[in-house]
Amino acid sequence: MTTPLHILLVEDNAGDILLTQVAFEELGIHFKMSVVNDGDEAVDFLSREGDYQQVELPHLLLLDINLPKKNGHEVLKYIEANRSLCHIPVIMLTTSSSKKDIDLAYEHHASGFITKPSNVNDFISAIGTTIGVWLPKIHPAD
Repeated sequence: MTTPLHILLVEDNAGDILLTQVAFEELGIHFKMSVVNDGDEAVDFLSREGDYQQVELPHLLLLDINLPKKNGHEVLKYIEANRSLCHIPVIMLTTSSSKKDIDLAYEHHASGFITKPSNVNDFISAIGTTIGVWLPKIHPAD
């Protein structure tokens, strides 16, 4: 048995949270998912401050761009600047397909960028393709 892949999902839309959880279940990935709803909570979680002092750091971060308080780009810059976090792969998972957003994400060392498709099967396929590239590198084996 392997340790579950710990995913931190930073998303403020309840429907997208559910859809992401379903996608990982459909892909048969052994995971546990922590969810925070805004950029400030993401930074607190990653720095283990406030309510998140006892959390385990994630193996993978799925990060929306359009978030309350701090947007995804600000969270990504925080991760990039923090030596204890910059090893965590960050996949931007967003409705934005703007070239500016994509370029900025990669400029700050995002590991991948998924534009959320409106079709559930396309979404599962996009998650599977992107995670398939990163899973062997990040999934811990017992």
